[in-house]
Amino acid sequence: MQLVEKARHLITGKSAEKAACQYLKKLNFKLIEKNYQCRFGEIDIIMLDRQALVFIEVRFRKNKNYGSGAESITIGKQKKLINTASHYLQSHPESARYSTRFDVISISEEPTLSGNKIEWIRDAFQT
Repeated sequence: MQLVEKARHLITGKSAEKAACQYLKKLNFKLIEKNYQCRFGEIDIIMLDRQALVFIEVRFRKNKNYGSGAESITIGKQKKLINTASHYLQSHPESARYSTRFDVISISEEPTLSGNKIEWIRDAFQT
């Protein structure tokens, strides 16, 4: 039973990441990489927004009983994201020409006319 729940959770997470990508692509963001991993952690999506390299954390919430997805990003999680982004930048020297920022996409199952509710927090935290 636990494996089924874990698999369902991962599928939901991947679906949320896909929805976030589609949402930002409609706003003319260019996908650079998905699920970048290193020893510090993982960044869900890396996209280019004009001259900014954007590191995006995607959070999904079935309901808001425990807060929004954005509220679940602790200081510890922010530090992991910052360290992972630093690793990415060091590993990809060509990215030095861009400014950087951290965005959060929070997706909930609250119904809207176009599907789930998407909340985009641009420049959600600083390094």
